[in-house]
Amino acid sequence: MGRENTFIQKILSDKELYDKLMYRFNEGDPFSALAGIKTTAIGDGWAEGELEISPSSMNPVGVVHGGCIVTLCDTVAGTAVFSTGVRSVTLNSTTNFLREARTGKITCRGEMVKTGRTISVCDVAIKDEDDRLIATGSYTFFVKELAEDALSRLDEA
Repeated sequence: MGRENTFIQKILSDKELYDKLMYRFNEGDPFSALAGIKTTAIGDGWAEGELEISPSSMNPVGVVHGGCIVTLCDTVAGTAVFSTGVRSVTLNSTTNFLREARTGKITCRGEMVKTGRTISVCDVAIKDEDDRLIATGSYTFFVKELAEDALSRLDEA
């Protein structure tokens, strides 16, 4: 990432903190959980997540609904931004749907492109179980607060 990221190093070196954070990402985000989305990993400037395709994630045509794909992208990109030491909200997003998905699991990886004082940008890619590219996107976030402030509230209800 170019500069030392002590925030993510702190998380990655403390298994209990990492587990709490992953629990919060997955159980503390009711919308993503309802959609069947799970954050699976977080690192220095990147994150990964997945969607197990189910009947509730399908559109009337019989393929994964674009809203599920966008939600997966947004969730993973937001987690990647968090790994840089800030909390943020989505400011803008662009998703390119390249191929349909019908069964199995799709995975998303988000990697930071820019980490700024007020704006951060993350690129995402979704692949199916055969490693075929399903969608790509670019997600822009407005920085709201330092993630350290959020970590201090991890045990709050």
